[in-house]
Amino acid sequence: MKLRYCLWPALAALVALAGCQWTETPVSLKPQARPAGAAVVAEAGPSEASQALSRYYASFQADLLAQGLLRRDGGGPDTPYSAVDLARNFEQIVFYDEYVRGGGLRGARDSAARLRRWPDPVRIAVEFGDSVPDDIRREDMATIRDYTARLNRVTGHPISLSTAGANFHVLVMGEDDRPEVVRRVKEIVPDISATSLGIFQRLPKAIHCLVVAFSKDDSTEGYGEAIALVRAEHPDLVRRSCYHEEMAQGLGLANDSPRARPSIFNDDDEFALLTSHDEMLLKMLYDPRLRIGMSAEEARPIVLRMARELKGGES
Repeated sequence: MKLRYCLWPALAALVALAGCQWTETPVSLKPQARPAGAAVVAEAGPSEASQALSRYYASFQADLLAQGLLRRDGGGPDTPYSAVDLARNFEQIVFYDEYVRGGGLRGARDSAARLRRWPDPVRIAVEFGDSVPDDIRREDMATIRDYTARLNRVTGHPISLSTAGANFHVLVMGEDDRPEVVRRVKEIVPDISATSLGIFQRLPKAIHCLVVAFSKDDSTEGYGEAIALVRAEHPDLVRRSCYHEEMAQGLGLANDSPRARPSIFNDDDEFALLTSHDEMLLKMLYDPRLRIGMSAEEARPIVLRMARELKGGES
């Protein structure tokens, strides 16, 4: 989605992290009781800034739906694609970046990176800000639980919800939770760069949700930590679409492509939720025939072979 953000910090910026111990706070998968002080804030209701964002995003969703966008059908007869299309889209989405790694919101140059994915099990923890109502917490936990199981099944890679030792943190927080967002990001990645932290501190209204993925160390393209932020002010469908895109991007589908269809990895907002096409991208990304650190040239013949297999031998 054009108004979302996926930041992949450059390996050079993470050298200082290579030997550190990650600070990871165990997080319950159930809504936690709020401190007494937070309860007073909740009674006062959301701030005007938060209410303004809620109105803005509700209007945004309504406009897209009125145009027939944010589809939830996963694609159909009106969205055909060939094995060659699938292989081409894979290369564009996996080997290129939407933004310059470590460069904040600066658009990426047209140069291919190496294949990136998680070498170890992905353990997802979900944290809700104090401003998030209990009904949204319950609904979104069910959404994330189901989607996590789907990602585990599709990729064949160990992906699960976790109450401790999490390495993929999904923060569902509103404008009134901004100090908590910054505090948690610093706890999760103590040596995060000023550029990356600045995105969380001064998140523009046009950025609906984001994911920041960090390399495991300075010598590999494998990921070891990720933080996704989803604005609590979103209406239900946009919030759900944020989970679908950011959690999948955080697994290694880093880019968008205007030619990818049916796909959530396209700036046109046609689809809200992970499609059959996108499931194939994830299957291919975690296929053992591909290796972390492969170049696009090395992977290309393997990718085309996998795409043909997934499309039933067609070209």
